[in-house]
Amino acid sequence: MFINKIAVFTVILTAASFAFGGPYAPKAGQSGSTAIHMDDAAFIAWATGYTNLTYGGNVDDTWKTPEKALGKAVGTSFDIVCLGRGGEITMTFDKAIANGPGWDFAVFENSFSDTFLELAYMEVSSDGVNFFRFDNDSLTAGPVGGFGNIDPTDITGLAGKYRQGYGTPFDLEELKGVSALLDVNKVTHVRIVDIIGDGTCLDTSGDVIYDPYPTSGSAGFDLDAVGVINQVPEPATMVLLALGGIGMALHRRRR
Repeated sequence: MFINKIAVFTVILTAASFAFGGPYAPKAGQSGSTAIHMDDAAFIAWATGYTNLTYGGNVDDTWKTPEKALGKAVGTSFDIVCLGRGGEITMTFDKAIANGPGWDFAVFENSFSDTFLELAYMEVSSDGVNFFRFDNDSLTAGPVGGFGNIDPTDITGLAGKYRQGYGTPFDLEELKGVSALLDVNKVTHVRIVDIIGDGTCLDTSGDVIYDPYPTSGSAGFDLDAVGVINQVPEPATMVLLALGGIGMALHRRRR
């Protein structure tokens, strides 16, 4: 959402005095935060394509720019695609995302503050047809209004938890075994689905998810980028790893 200077100033002043009291990870830069900066060396690749883009309501043509969600995160308010109210987009990659150690990928939104947070569900697929959603939780007690604030320690499992330039990370281990139709070691598609903050969208436990509502012009989730941390290795790399393992085993046997 892009708003006038007075509204921005009001949001920043409110956020400055905002008390964080939830059980989940805090804002970027605080101890215990899971936010990952866009320049972090952990990122080895970025989304290279998109499909199944459906715009929701209240988004101007100016922000219908999906090509801006490709490649590395920029970390500004303008280099994004706006999904609109209830919109969605599926991002694709040159190489599949793998379930490796720790976080596997991260999603970047364009919030200008730590508390003006527009949220989205996160879903993944290993065939582009069957998608599976990450569990999520929202403890925001009531509507926050168009210029309202959300305590980031009250939300988990949703994209948009952190301000621009910082990605919200996801671990495919959380979806391991959820279905035979999902191979967490070969995720090819990541789908971002905007949450409408009026009380109609629910979290995994059935509680309402609130985020700024109503907004207009650029309503809904503003996607900057999707960064990859763990990736399926090239076949040649896999062969070298296998040969290395065999060599180590033979060395131990000789000893």
